[in-house]
Amino acid sequence: MTLAEYKQKAQETNDWAPGWEAIDSCLHKIYGSQVPKHYGTNLHSRAIFGGDQYLDGYSMYQSEHGFLHGVTYGMSELYVNEESFGGEYSKWGYEMTIKLPPCTEGDYMWAIDMLSNLARYTFTSKRFFEPYQYISSQGKPIQEGSNSKLSGGLLIVPDTELEGVDTIYGRLDFMQLAGITQQELNAIINDNDLISVLITEMKKDNPYLVTDLNRTIDYL
Repeated sequence: MTLAEYKQKAQETNDWAPGWEAIDSCLHKIYGSQVPKHYGTNLHSRAIFGGDQYLDGYSMYQSEHGFLHGVTYGMSELYVNEESFGGEYSKWGYEMTIKLPPCTEGDYMWAIDMLSNLARYTFTSKRFFEPYQYISSQGKPIQEGSNSKLSGGLLIVPDTELEGVDTIYGRLDFMQLAGITQQELNAIINDNDLISVLITEMKKDNPYLVTDLNRTIDYL
């Protein structure tokens, strides 16, 4: 699409959200016409209006492999923004994802809150995440108030299914967050080369890197 074509479509379509469409097109390759459970943030609570919400929403899909697949909307450029046209990366260049065991709506809202907090960190600190980094939870379970063994934090990996795409605003990838134990965190802090080993070991019985708060074993 040329800039002239972009401007024309923006003028003709008041509610055009090309970045949102790009995210949905990637999800469509896996989930087809499935309608996800979507959670939109309150308009007046969004940072652009002085609030503390830096994402526009979250969708939760049901995978045929048995897990729930959450994805954010807002780390990348979603709406019409001529200044972003033709960029190298779409805003931060990625959306965050997480995969969870089957559970009820109330049992996964902690994950949405966590994604919101991570987005707030990136937007306010101007520090983005990259694949094969880790985020320490300071010894606390990733679900606040739980007794989960996943108290090391989060490992950041390319989503095991969602492929990135080149959009009119630049590259968009999907980075998945996978919960890790304190023992695993200690190991990769001491030797970053163990990150690839940890991922390989986790995938032996958890190929999609589902974050299960009930996990009881360490892979390192």
